[in-house]
Amino acid sequence: MGRPRKDSEQVGDDIGMGSVGVLTKQMAAANDKTAVAPRSQSPEPVSAFPALVMGERWYVVQTLPCREARAQIHLAAQGFRTFLPRYAKTVRHARRLSTVSAPLFPRYLFVALDLGRHRWRSVNGTFGVAGLLMGDEFPIPVQGGVVESLAASCGADGHVALADGLAVGQAVRVLSGPFADMVGKLARLDGGARVQVLLQLLGGEVPVSVARAALIPAQAA
Repeated sequence: MGRPRKDSEQVGDDIGMGSVGVLTKQMAAANDKTAVAPRSQSPEPVSAFPALVMGERWYVVQTLPCREARAQIHLAAQGFRTFLPRYAKTVRHARRLSTVSAPLFPRYLFVALDLGRHRWRSVNGTFGVAGLLMGDEFPIPVQGGVVESLAASCGADGHVALADGLAVGQAVRVLSGPFADMVGKLARLDGGARVQVLLQLLGGEVPVSVARAALIPAQAA
């Protein structure tokens, strides 16, 4: 299905929570479109989260447009374990609102691989897949804890609830924007689209305004 995508200059050595690469841009775009709803009425299945086994890391699969679910099905048919984060998206059709299950990162999902054990190159030839996100020769692993943090933010319906469950004083991680990948303390909730977070900058704690949808609880070390 074409050459694997080489994007090492864009994503760096690892893909982190605050990477300036495509994932954080897609995260911001997805959350700008709609607020996360508490429950989905969509009949679409939501993603279960498979735990890693020894030697495995999470890697990023870029899919063809609107083929995330199809790619996931075909990867699973080959024995690959994947995680496709979804969120409950409110859509308007003919003046009616409905809630659907939508990919959190359009055109991206995660696959668990042990590069020394799995035939990872077959991922690139899977129906619906554009290719693994590549370095010079090998796929680029996701920074440890990133996928696990997303999974931990899933509610009972399996949807990632990025803006839910935040409390003043809580440690939070910024996912996008100029302060991406920084961990701070939630200082103020105004009930709106933006919150105030205390970040360590210039040798002290500085209050900054951050989009609420760009925050998730920081995973305990």
